[in-house]
Amino acid sequence: MPDLSSLVSRATASHKAQLVTTAVVSGVVVGGAILGLQKVRRTYRVADLKASIPDLSEEHHATRLTEFGAASIFSSNNEDERNMALAARARKGDYDDDLILEQLARNRVFLKDDGLERLRSAFIIIVGCGGVGSHAAAALARSGVSNLRLIDFDQVTLSSLNRHAVATLADVGTPKVHCIRRRLEQVTPWTHFDCRNELFGEDNADAQLAPMDGQAPDFVIDAIDNIDSKVALLYYCYKHKLRVISSMGAGCKSDPTKLFIGDISTSTDDPLSKATRRRLRALGVKHGIPVVFSTEKPGPGKAELMPLPAEEFAKGSVSDLSVLPDFRVRILPVLGTMPAIFGLAVANHVILNTAGYPHEYLPAKSRDKMYDGILGALQGAEERLARAKGYQSQGLKIPITQDDVGYLIEEVYHGRSIISGLSTRLCLIRWNKPVDNFVDKHTPGQKNSLLEMKDLVCVTKEEAVKHEKKVLIGGKKLEDVYDAKVLLAVETRMREEERFERFR
Repeated sequence: MPDLSSLVSRATASHKAQLVTTAVVSGVVVGGAILGLQKVRRTYRVADLKASIPDLSEEHHATRLTEFGAASIFSSNNEDERNMALAARARKGDYDDDLILEQLARNRVFLKDDGLERLRSAFIIIVGCGGVGSHAAAALARSGVSNLRLIDFDQVTLSSLNRHAVATLADVGTPKVHCIRRRLEQVTPWTHFDCRNELFGEDNADAQLAPMDGQAPDFVIDAIDNIDSKVALLYYCYKHKLRVISSMGAGCKSDPTKLFIGDISTSTDDPLSKATRRRLRALGVKHGIPVVFSTEKPGPGKAELMPLPAEEFAKGSVSDLSVLPDFRVRILPVLGTMPAIFGLAVANHVILNTAGYPHEYLPAKSRDKMYDGILGALQGAEERLARAKGYQSQGLKIPITQDDVGYLIEEVYHGRSIISGLSTRLCLIRWNKPVDNFVDKHTPGQKNSLLEMKDLVCVTKEEAVKHEKKVLIGGKKLEDVYDAKVLLAVETRMREEERFERFR
């Protein structure tokens, strides 16, 4: 006969099982009810939506899709159809050449016949067809360029109309490349447009910058405002020896008298130019790329890029707000006239170079001799430090090159001492006192310093002597030698460089 405790245990277990079963059944019933209710609601919403769609009748006709596969309230008229037909015939050669020369008469007397012929036979690629690119395209077509490839992934929006060269309300929602083609065909019907409604990237650069009908591009125009695509395009052109000109940032600019065309190494006072130049230098490209840039500085009352509201950051990753990965998520303040000025300056450069017209721009910086001197001084400083730590310094090598020196001086420290801000008699030196084993002797017959670029700061020669004597060899702490302002400046600059280290 079972004892009392076992009976109680079985009864308790049975009761718990009943509760669990009851809870499971209740959950299933509630879940089913919720799902059923949602299904009923969806059914009603679909029925309401269908009921709201009017029946097709004589009073209600569906509009045709546009040539881009989108619905439009703007229907083509007879004039549009005539323009398209004329352009199709003109591209096949059915257009009087005397009429073309008459239309290009002013360019002809300026560039002469040879220059105009070179321009007319040129093949130009424009990457980015927004405010800058559209004005460049319009100027080139009007000047006689007969072969244009347009590359842009974006569509015309209402906000595009304050700066786009040719877009109208009727073009909103259509690809920018086709908008430009359709409008410019009405001006220069003989122009051959190759429209690529695509995002430029290094993976498809070979196809996007390929020859047209066997003709390699005579010039590439970079009118991209995304840093990754911009650097990829410029680096590709540099490697493949394609002539290119790049437009830097027109956002937040308003002074046309501060616009310059020069080598990328000379560009200043522009965040887009700075980021592009730094990324290219990290890839080994120091100069040799002409750019259009503005030296206008920010000031009180001037437009500036506003930070995102705190509530957007609170929602999570702000990158989720961007149209594509790594694209900006904020609206840039842009005065509509400035992209036009940038675009026309770019087109002017292409016209002069293609036609062979004489011109001179700002020269590139040539500071290789200075970088060699700084590299030699750094070598000497490392040897003295090694001797002070008890190492044999003869034959000591440092893993820093002339390109590394130029990158640190120009892009990280902007050609100025981090301590005093002076721009003369510059050199590089370790900032923190190294650990005892900072010389690698594991490779037979070779001694090399474990120095890294992130260890170095830019100072004047006089400041370097003081820093070496007091901090690196003398053993004083940084806070005993420098005030909080200098320490913060160095820390900020080093943090900034860490963000760019992945591009090296």
